[in-house]
Amino acid sequence: MSVTEIDEAWLRANPLPRHSDDDDKDARGRVLVVGGGVEVPGGALLAALAALRAGAGKLQMATARDVAPGMALAVPEARVTGLEQTKEGEIAPAAAKLLAKRVGMCDAVLLGPGMMDGEGAAKLVARLLARAGECTTGFVLDAAALHGLRECRDVLRGGPLAGRVIVTPHAGEMARLLGIPREEVLADRLAAAREAASTLQCVVAMKGSGTFIVSPGGQAWRCARGNVGLATSGSGDTLAGIVAGLLARGAPPVHATIWGVFLHAEAGARLARQHGPVGFLARELLAEVPGIMAEMAA
Repeated sequence: MSVTEIDEAWLRANPLPRHSDDDDKDARGRVLVVGGGVEVPGGALLAALAALRAGAGKLQMATARDVAPGMALAVPEARVTGLEQTKEGEIAPAAAKLLAKRVGMCDAVLLGPGMMDGEGAAKLVARLLARAGECTTGFVLDAAALHGLRECRDVLRGGPLAGRVIVTPHAGEMARLLGIPREEVLADRLAAAREAASTLQCVVAMKGSGTFIVSPGGQAWRCARGNVGLATSGSGDTLAGIVAGLLARGAPPVHATIWGVFLHAEAGARLARQHGPVGFLARELLAEVPGIMAEMAA
């Protein structure tokens, strides 16, 4: 099966949802970012801001209770909920009950940025997906939210969640997801992405040098615009937030993922031209995104 290269022609033929001047915040989509803990609150913050930069209209954040007040001050645009937390300061799996009520009120939910406890995150995600199957919300699963996701395949396959979930693993996360060595993933990242997409019936963004995007049916795209400068702390959180923001705006899961990968990579390319190939920050990617979208829409 062939791979389609993502370029301006493809993007202009498959545009993002357009919004009129009469649209309100709800028309541009509601996104919920779940993540962060006492050690890495910034991951959730970057992802949340990225969702807004991608055009989402309303933002909610849910994070560990001790982190919530600071997050609310850092992101005044968001409604911030403090969740039950573990003694280590991570979001507790028991928080799934409260989160399930919020999920149905949002168009897109991002789980994982800034979460350090893989086992706890796996339990949280499993409980939340089991409760969220009947709603129409789209999901983006990143970082710790991928831990143990293989055990959720029965929930993801064939039911109402099929095709509505996007996962964004790097090679190590993909290896854990498939239960194979990391070296085997690196030897054929496209094959790994296709296996994960088929097994989980989700959209996969296989990150790396030249990111592959694969649909549940195996159709594949590649974005070759990335650069070494994007291999920096917080970059993955930013990508996940962009994808979630586009999903909230109404882009289909495959298109939201392709556009998100392109916007992230193009922002990195522009910063590399301005500052050099390494040394720019993940937070600096955010301000580039609206301008790139505007140029592509024109």
